[in-house]
Amino acid sequence: MKLVAITSCPTGIAHTYMAAEALQVAAKAMGHEIKVETQGSVGAENVITEKDLREANGIIIAADTKVDKSRFTGRTIIEVPVKEAIRDPKELINRALSAKPEAPAKVDLTEQVSQIKAEEKESRSGIYKHLMTGVSFMIPFVVAGGLLIALGFAIGGIYVFDHPGSFGETLFTTGKSAFALMIPILGAYIAYSIADRPALVPGMIGGYFASTNGSGFLGALLAGFAAGYLVIAIKKYLKLPKTMQGLMPILIIPLLSAGVMGLLMVYVVGEPVAFVNKALADWLNSLNGTNAAILGIILGLMQAFDMGGPVNKAAYAFATSTLVPGHASPIMAAVMAAGMVPPLGIALSTVLAKRKYTAAEKEAGKACWALGASFITEGAIPFAATDPLRVIPSIMAGSAVAGGLSMAFGAGLAVPHGGVWVLLIPNVVTQLVPYIIAILAGTAVTAGILSFIKKPVSEYSNTKVNYENVQGELKL
Repeated sequence: MKLVAITSCPTGIAHTYMAAEALQVAAKAMGHEIKVETQGSVGAENVITEKDLREANGIIIAADTKVDKSRFTGRTIIEVPVKEAIRDPKELINRALSAKPEAPAKVDLTEQVSQIKAEEKESRSGIYKHLMTGVSFMIPFVVAGGLLIALGFAIGGIYVFDHPGSFGETLFTTGKSAFALMIPILGAYIAYSIADRPALVPGMIGGYFASTNGSGFLGALLAGFAAGYLVIAIKKYLKLPKTMQGLMPILIIPLLSAGVMGLLMVYVVGEPVAFVNKALADWLNSLNGTNAAILGIILGLMQAFDMGGPVNKAAYAFATSTLVPGHASPIMAAVMAAGMVPPLGIALSTVLAKRKYTAAEKEAGKACWALGASFITEGAIPFAATDPLRVIPSIMAGSAVAGGLSMAFGAGLAVPHGGVWVLLIPNVVTQLVPYIIAILAGTAVTAGILSFIKKPVSEYSNTKVNYENVQGELKL
């Protein structure tokens, strides 16, 4: 039997490729063929062709972001979160092969209306997916902007902005421009996820207002959802004569939705959300000592709890919203330190307690060194999948220690990503030595707890994930 699949996660880095690898390995073990299209951070790879679709006996979409399903019209699709493909790929393949084919679509008005209603219902129930779509499009702007700002400082010094036209100042300004775009992009692609292309204009306009009126990240979230559902409402309730229907996508919807979003962001959303943001910023700036450590502990727990899932992404998105070009954020520092610890702690544990890991797990542990150092928390997922009751509490404890110490030490980070590699750039990290101590301490705590509570290999009898097969992260 032949199958096709698409995998896509919000960051387009780890989960996307791990899910693809799990499906490919499971299909081979079951005697089936599968072609997996990965929609990752570098774009679509191994793209499914028309020939692949004609020959396919089953279709799987494992994604936490919006995936264009227009090419699968009339076909039965098994659609699940990306983690399902990693957790139990064989069951997913069986579901796809046993799914009953849909009846051929009838080209009549009743059928089209029913389909539109079904799509609208689906869009209303996928709030997390809409948010993650926006975040996935925003993250490259955050990362590129942050690193370019850091490089500008490294080349031109801390006052690089006083030297317009210089190489360092050009990099710094380019980074600031990328940062300025991230909020409009977030609003635009949340709206796009809800109501497709017509919602891009009002979503981006709402996001732009959010970036200029002080409502920031929260304002862009509200703008994105408001724009998306506004476009759905316009399409549903505004009926024009057939002769004028062609004006809807190019004139009527952009004009009405953009106008309404502008009024909404100025008179309703702007000031209240800006007030909340200022109050939150004032509170965070007032934190020191024990209070700051408690916040760091909470952020650390969130980073490790689901290793790249919605809780982890919520903490990361919150941290990136505190970044201001030219200034180091203590919250960003705590989140990155905590996110590095799970893979690093597991990697150290595979060295300290070798008899408690299989040969394949020890090989996967070597990859975790690189993944953890690069701030890819998802590297811990294969270990957590096989032994969640021991691994997850261990990595949460270590991440809590790293996040708490980072905040207590007053460490700050001026970039949103990069792991240990950005620590070498001047002016990127404040309190560099204490910050490194926080990461090492968290790593040691995770490794110590896990090495102590994990059972020897011989005591494991029913391992759900085969590490020799699920090592998609090695391809990153």
